[in-house]
Amino acid sequence: MPVPKRKTSKCNRDKRRTHYKAVMPTWTTCSSCGEPTRPHHICKKCGNYNKREVIVVE
Repeated sequence: MPVPKRKTSKCNRDKRRTHYKAVMPTWTTCSSCGEPTRPHHICKKCGNYNKREVIVVE
């Protein structure tokens, strides 16, 4: 197995890691109740998805 001859500097190590960044999740409003929800997820307040009732929320 090849082994690095010299220690990788902090600068080069951090340059390689620049593409790994945290991204804030996006939020949309529910079409039926207006509650903020994640896109392509069932609304936790009313149970609707794509203007259809998927689950019954008590």
